[in-house]
Amino acid sequence: MSKKSTVMTEGAIWKEILFFSIPLILGNLFQQLYNTVDSIIVGNWIGSEALAAVGSSGAIINLLVGFCIGASAGAGVVVSQFFGAGNREGVRKAVHTTLAIAVAAGAILTVAGVVTTPMILRAMDTPQEVFEQSSQYLQVYFGGIFFSVIYNMSAGILNAVGNSRRSLIYLIIAAVSNIFLDIFFVVILKMGIIGAALATDISQLLSCIFILGFLMRSQESYHVRLRDIRFYDNLLGRILKIGLPTGFQNIVISISNVIVQSSVNSFGAVVMAGYAAYVKVDGFNILPVLSFSMAASTFAGQNVGAGKYDRVKKGMWVSTGMGVGYTIISGILLLIFAPQVIGVFSGKPDVVQYGIYVMKFFCPFYWLLGFLHVMAGTVRGTGKTFQTMVVFLVSLCVCRVIWIWAVLRIDHKLSYVMTAYPVTWLIGAVLIALYVWKGKWMPEAYYRMKKEG
Repeated sequence: MSKKSTVMTEGAIWKEILFFSIPLILGNLFQQLYNTVDSIIVGNWIGSEALAAVGSSGAIINLLVGFCIGASAGAGVVVSQFFGAGNREGVRKAVHTTLAIAVAAGAILTVAGVVTTPMILRAMDTPQEVFEQSSQYLQVYFGGIFFSVIYNMSAGILNAVGNSRRSLIYLIIAAVSNIFLDIFFVVILKMGIIGAALATDISQLLSCIFILGFLMRSQESYHVRLRDIRFYDNLLGRILKIGLPTGFQNIVISISNVIVQSSVNSFGAVVMAGYAAYVKVDGFNILPVLSFSMAASTFAGQNVGAGKYDRVKKGMWVSTGMGVGYTIISGILLLIFAPQVIGVFSGKPDVVQYGIYVMKFFCPFYWLLGFLHVMAGTVRGTGKTFQTMVVFLVSLCVCRVIWIWAVLRIDHKLSYVMTAYPVTWLIGAVLIALYVWKGKWMPEAYYRMKKEG
């Protein structure tokens, strides 16, 4: 087997998951740099209103991009199962079907994002003082979303075959270029918030070009030929059956976050800026958890394909332990260094104060989110994405929306809104634990083997 891909069906489980996760963590951190560098430069060189505009835009960006990330998760499950079973032709067809989905979805998101931005911002009750800048940032950003979709779907392919290192290299190049472009457009050319969005677009284009170039040069089973990109056999239906629930889950959860953002908007621009600053920190902190979840999905998918079911369960507990351990440590460190962390995004004391205030509702409870995401990652890797979708929708969407609707009728307090996060994380952790304990989430062959003794 080539060194460019990793078979996770043999060897020490903790080592396979950890070594696969590290490039994912680093890659996700660099990807998060895109919007975060925008926030740092915008907050320090343009002002707190521009920072609030970029922050409020994040929920909308996640709303539309989340669907494609979900679709790539579905594609990754299919590719990893073919790869674990050693089915080269299955891998080839799944890869090209995935890219066909990416092209279609990227085009749709570009048009939808540009056209609907003003309507969505109005629906979110975005304050008038940041409305114009939010609209400008989002519309320019969505002009380049096509490249982000192609990159993420391509990275999902590489992750499914165990090659998490290659996409990391391209993300580092793109993230570094984003920093220099931000400085060039915003600080030197004085292009304002439009320059920050344009820098992100160009950086995403670079990562897209690099990863497609690698897939086209590769001689592995996941080699890409542009002329072969189309929908194959029943794979479109299979990928969508697995990917659509996760994509829909991401969209609806993002909608719930948009509702949270709308509630935060009602407290004014200073609170918005403080909340936006911490949301950037939260984005960085949660990425290792999502990386462990992705690693758990790939590990489960490959071992399901190879028929090694006991190894799937062992991998679930190992990866969940890693996710929970990380969140406990990171939560403590963030609370200790809270003023310094929030101070990176703004030098205004009132903005920093609100950022620290929000942080206290997140950090002590991150371990619940680690448990939920990583355990769900294993279940998703077996192909049971509808069930994980239900868990996430009930906990992180329905319960969150009901909570905010109810508490704001009691009193208009920021603390009531922020409490929605730990409460709904707890509900999600309990639900996924119950499903793993009582539900039939492993392949039917596993239960037949147990019945036969």
